[in-house]
Amino acid sequence: MSRASRRREAALGIAATLAAVLFAACAEDARTGVDGSGAGRGTTVTVGTFGVFGYKQAGLYAEYERLHPGVTIKESVIERNDAYYPQLLTHLAAGGGLADIQAVETGNINEIVTTQADRFVDLSRAAGVRRGDWLPWKWAQATTRTGRTIGLGTDIGPIAVCYRKDLFAKAGLPTDRESVGRLWAGDWQKYIDTGKRYMARAPAGTVFTDSAAGIYNASVHAHAERYYDHRGRPVYRTSRAVRESWDLAMQAATGGLTARLKQFEKPWDQAYANGRFASVACPPWMLGYIKEKAGAEGRDKWDVAAAPRPANWGGSFITVPKAARHRAAATALAAWLTAPEQQAKLFGRQASIPSTPASYAMPLVRDARNPYFCGAPTGRIFSAAARAIPTLVIGPKEQQIGTAFTDVGIPQVEQQGKSPEAGWKAAQREIDSVVDA
Repeated sequence: MSRASRRREAALGIAATLAAVLFAACAEDARTGVDGSGAGRGTTVTVGTFGVFGYKQAGLYAEYERLHPGVTIKESVIERNDAYYPQLLTHLAAGGGLADIQAVETGNINEIVTTQADRFVDLSRAAGVRRGDWLPWKWAQATTRTGRTIGLGTDIGPIAVCYRKDLFAKAGLPTDRESVGRLWAGDWQKYIDTGKRYMARAPAGTVFTDSAAGIYNASVHAHAERYYDHRGRPVYRTSRAVRESWDLAMQAATGGLTARLKQFEKPWDQAYANGRFASVACPPWMLGYIKEKAGAEGRDKWDVAAAPRPANWGGSFITVPKAARHRAAATALAAWLTAPEQQAKLFGRQASIPSTPASYAMPLVRDARNPYFCGAPTGRIFSAAARAIPTLVIGPKEQQIGTAFTDVGIPQVEQQGKSPEAGWKAAQREIDSVVDA
């Protein structure tokens, strides 16, 4: 049933006929449930996402439309999740205004699972969906205590370190990716220590890394329990993961190792173009960002090495709200988009690391090299990290708590010159206002 505007018909008989047809189409969509058989002629499936999921850019929508004549896919994108997610919650509460498929970011999935699960289709029952296809921790994040899985995992964010070979060479550090990885293997403190070595002989106008918040995120996401424990209790004040990661960030911020930048803002973009910093903690989704911002000047200067510890920073799910106009067709599309074969294709074209381990053995992932990053074997590097990521405990206010540290506490120290203690207290006040709300 199309979302296009319907013509007004003057004749009452024609209008009645049209209404009957529309009613029958909706009834058919409801009868087919979650087996995907409701995707018929003239069906427009709408997809709501934030940022760039890459399905359109990688040609997956076009491929699906070729395989399913009569199905059209229409994607609506909001650039930032901090604008997208509140709108999603508003539409869920209203029971309308929802796309047939809605994306959910990893940091928000627990809140959806624990407070909104009854508004979504159980995708574990969908044709073609096999629980064993996904990394166990990824599947678990979108599954309720009663066993309903309301989201299918898309990409994940295993962390590596991107670095400038030319700047490392000028600072007297090794430049081949295996040797670089050994500089900090097993411990983010070694990364900080490498930064101190870099700064001792740093090329003029450069620093070791972009931001203390980047270090914090890379370190904290290497721990299974960060802001919540396995019982769902908030532990952000006492968590070893948070305390260790905060200390690393403070060493970088107060030690002059960073460019004092906020990620994804214009000065950060310009710093890539200007070669301002020599390394950055980078999930796979950041490779395209670096390529875009550093431009031709950065080609064959940037390379990729293994991170100190396996960690996950980012990733998403796609869901089907029960209020979707084309629930069965949307469910079939969601299952197809997240199958291992499609996740491998998406990696091959967009560098999004699959959440389905079967994809890692497929040539598109296994043999992948990134020509911009000195031919780095990105498929091998990120797949190895993905397999070793700990089972992550996600809580309902995961994203808001993390943002309080990275966007409130750390900037007070790094950019405003306040003490680490003052930054910590500022972050705690921000978190308390969110968690107690």
